[in-house]
Amino acid sequence: MNTLHHVIITPSTISLDNLPVAIDACGGEMLSQVYRTKIGGYAKFFKMDTLCRLGFIASELLLQAEASERFVERDDRAVLLFNRYSSLCADRRYFATIRDKDNYFPGPAQFVYTLANIVTGEIAIRNKYYGETSFFVLPERNDEEIASIIMASASDPATHSAIAGWLDCSDDDHFEADLQLIEF
Repeated sequence: MNTLHHVIITPSTISLDNLPVAIDACGGEMLSQVYRTKIGGYAKFFKMDTLCRLGFIASELLLQAEASERFVERDDRAVLLFNRYSSLCADRRYFATIRDKDNYFPGPAQFVYTLANIVTGEIAIRNKYYGETSFFVLPERNDEEIASIIMASASDPATHSAIAGWLDCSDDDHFEADLQLIEF
């Protein structure tokens, strides 16, 4: 397993390949700022929940660093993400729309994000990846277990690379992405 690029995002910092990425916002606003200044062109971003925004930004920074042709159909790249909170942030938002039986207004746009694996789908759809997409919810971050699962995916002869790592979000201002673009 060879790491090609590595991104870490916290509510106050971003680093790509151990170099800081300039930002002047924090929390959820930071994600919007990075989208506007470094990515753009994907209006669906503003409909996403915080977990998806975080995964989208992290994957975009990794893929921009890769400097190869983008948006070409490929079935040799996997998207393998892990976290502890599943889709808790979106779950809370959706629950607020159904909590009061006298003011019941379920939001389908919010409901869709109550599945943690939506972020893997967003990344795959955006980049035309047709390989494995999996989201694993663990009781806590365990880098050995994560590496073991990634290596199991690498045993598929059709998989040559992956966007993989830890992507967690407990609320709009508390999140962490630690993703790598790796080749096998």
